[in-house]
Amino acid sequence: MNVWVEAARPRTLPAAVAPVLVGTAAATRFVAWRFAGALVVAVAVQVAVNYANDYFDGVRGLDTPQRVGPRRAVATGLVAPARMRTGVGVALGVAAVAGLALSAAVGWELLLVGLACFAACLAYSGGPRPYASAGLGELFVFVFFGLVATVGSAYVHDERVVAVAVAASVPVGMLATAILVANNLRDIPTDAAGGKATMAVRLGDRLTRVFYLVLVAGAFLVAAASLPVMTGSLWPLLTVAAVPLSVRPLRAVASDATGRELVPALAGTGVLELAFAVLLGVGLVLA
Repeated sequence: MNVWVEAARPRTLPAAVAPVLVGTAAATRFVAWRFAGALVVAVAVQVAVNYANDYFDGVRGLDTPQRVGPRRAVATGLVAPARMRTGVGVALGVAAVAGLALSAAVGWELLLVGLACFAACLAYSGGPRPYASAGLGELFVFVFFGLVATVGSAYVHDERVVAVAVAASVPVGMLATAILVANNLRDIPTDAAGGKATMAVRLGDRLTRVFYLVLVAGAFLVAAASLPVMTGSLWPLLTVAAVPLSVRPLRAVASDATGRELVPALAGTGVLELAFAVLLGVGLVLA
C-alpha cells in the first residue's frame, strides 16, 4: 500500500463520510456541488488529523516498534517529518478551498466553523498540551465528526440548522467515537508506556470495553428512540438492518481480545458506521 494512503488510515475515513451522508439526507434541499464540497472538507480534515497524529507522535517518540496496527510513516522513517508536515498542510489546504467555496455560497459563518475544525485538528495531537493525550480525543471526535459534520452538512443545503440533523448527529457521533475507542483500546499498552494518557489508558482495559459497547448499542437505541418521533415515520428504523454488522466487532471487544486481535473491531466499526449512515440516510429521505 502507498505510504501516504496508509498514513491516511483508510479504516477511519467512514467517520468522515457518514455524517455528510446523514446530514445531507436530513436536509430538505439538495445541491449536488455543495454535497461534494462538504464531503471533500470532511475527508480532507480526517486525513489531516491522521497525518498530524502520525507526525506529532513520531517526532515525540510515542510510536515505538512495539506498537500494534498500521505502520506509522514518520516513526518508521518512511516519510521525513518535514514531508509529513507538508502533507498536513496540503490536506488542510484542500479542505480550506472547498470550505471557502461553501462559505461564499452559503454564508461566512461557515468560516468560523472551519477555523474551529482546523484548530481542533492540529491541537488533537500537537501543541504543548495535545488533548488526545489528555483523554479528550473521544470528545473531539463526537463533536466534530458527529455534531458539527452532520449538522453542517445539512446547513450547507438548507442554510439553517435542521432539527432532525441535530438528532441524527448523536448516533453518528457515537459510532465515530467507537472507532477511536476500538483503536485506543488496542493501543493501551504502548500508549501507557509512552506517556500518552488517552481516555482508554485512563479508564483501563475493562471500562474501555464497556464504553465501546455502550457507544455501539447506544447509537442504535438513540436513533430508534428519537428519529421516528421527530420525522413522524418509521423509515429511520432501517438502521436496525445494520445490527448484524455490529456482531463481529462487539464480539472482539467483549471477548477480551488484545493487540492485533482487535483489528477486526476497528475495521468492523468503520464498516458498521458507514452502513448505519447509508441506511439512516435512506430512511430520512423516505420519511
